[in-house]
Amino acid sequence: MKILMICQFYYPENFVITKIAEKIASFGHDVTVLTGKPNYGYGYILPEYKDVSHEVINNVKVERVNLKPREQTRKSIIKNYLSFWKASKKWVRKTKEKFDIVYSMSLSPVTILAAGNVYKKKHKVPHVVHCVDLWPESVLVTHAVKKKSLTYKLLYKWSRSLYKKADEVLIGSPSFETYFNDVLKLPSIPKVFIPQPSLVEESDLEPYQYEKDTFNILYCGNLGTIQQIPMIVDAMKAFKGTNVKFHVIGMGPLSQTLEKGIKDNHLEDNLKYYGPIPAYKASAYFKSADALYVSLKDEGYVGKTIPNKLVMSMAFKKPILAMLNGDGKDILKAADGAVYSEQNASSLTEAIKTISSMSKEDLSRLGNNNYQYYKNNLTVETVSRKIEQELLNKIS
Repeated sequence: MKILMICQFYYPENFVITKIAEKIASFGHDVTVLTGKPNYGYGYILPEYKDVSHEVINNVKVERVNLKPREQTRKSIIKNYLSFWKASKKWVRKTKEKFDIVYSMSLSPVTILAAGNVYKKKHKVPHVVHCVDLWPESVLVTHAVKKKSLTYKLLYKWSRSLYKKADEVLIGSPSFETYFNDVLKLPSIPKVFIPQPSLVEESDLEPYQYEKDTFNILYCGNLGTIQQIPMIVDAMKAFKGTNVKFHVIGMGPLSQTLEKGIKDNHLEDNLKYYGPIPAYKASAYFKSADALYVSLKDEGYVGKTIPNKLVMSMAFKKPILAMLNGDGKDILKAADGAVYSEQNASSLTEAIKTISSMSKEDLSRLGNNNYQYYKNNLTVETVSRKIEQELLNKIS
């Protein structure tokens, strides 16, 4: 197959689309990725990429269009979204390359899908959408807009029209099907459950050396509203002067909130924030952690999804400290590898006490259970093979 993959984000930005594209290329397919110039998490276009429009990375041809860099302000984020929407459509209108199929990974924003729809219409090829972030539901959960607002109504109409043009939707969580059927009113679009693979997996790096005789809980991922980051600060107040340490890797809208919470509550000894660390290097911290924390705000349909950090955590044979419900909790229940917290700080405190007092044998059992489930269902190889098959089915 000759595949055009479209996603606003790609290496060196840390998103699973990179792993999927490289794996499918390794299966013998001709893969071209249409993406933007890397800026997510940096606030500016990386200097070394300002003049790069074409490159080949691990046998994947990468086409980069100009876009406005994403900064912290809402106005900047909107400009970032719209600039890729405009530039990616321009690229597909101008390109003379012929592809057998288009695969778009639908992260935020949903406007990523527009270019794929344009190419589909122009060349009469199928467009398969991999939906791993629901729109316009995502803007409700983050409280970016209110449901009764004109902005939400416009986003709903736009999102529905973009999804509607797809030939098939690969849904990242089973509950997405209900959202497509009942909220977006698109029951006739074929839907197949294919989760995201892990963003971080094993590497040849030596395990990170935490302090001796400490119990180390690690969170690695986005620091946003739906991850309930401030709750970590509140829960860890109970562990001052103990051997329980909580480590946070990542960045996002609540990075500064976390830093301030640590400083204001004098938690520097028990709650450590490292900022963003490249996915490959972050694996060293996973290897030696005693438990991994996975959280997702239980609100709306987004709160019922399978967060990528859950898949990532299961890949490391570690027990999971979980504050989530919906599809993610269903997976953990099936795997039997977690200690659970309700959606409040006091419950999280008790869950931390429970997991930090477990025997090494019990912790190992939970971790092994998670790994077996991951190995059978969620590896990059497994997920990419499923995607490959769906694309082949569409062009056959």
